[in-house]
Amino acid sequence: MNKKTLVIGASTNPSRYSFLAINRLVENQHDVVAIGLKEGTVAGIKIKTDKILFQNIDTVTLYLNPQRQKEYYNYILDLKPKRVIFNPGTENPELYELLQKNNIEVEVACTLVLLGTNQY
Repeated sequence: MNKKTLVIGASTNPSRYSFLAINRLVENQHDVVAIGLKEGTVAGIKIKTDKILFQNIDTVTLYLNPQRQKEYYNYILDLKPKRVIFNPGTENPELYELLQKNNIEVEVACTLVLLGTNQY
């Protein structure tokens, strides 16, 4: 099932997990949109630098440390995703609570592992 996914913290650097995740999401035929510090393209997906209110986002997968996430709190809530995946290093109890209060599922997991084990 195709789950439209927003990657926050996207990078064109091949050694970054966000880069690998975008590639793997595309390989698994999920619609992908991405936001990062710098514009670029990964697996045919254009990385935007603005907080665009994308429509029909099922999943937000985070690749930002908790301090950097603060500026995205309201943005993520406004997207109304079904779930937010906190990849290793992005764990943030403050944001978990905010999401849960807004009926958004919190998943502390690795997007790459979820995809690799067909649990995405």
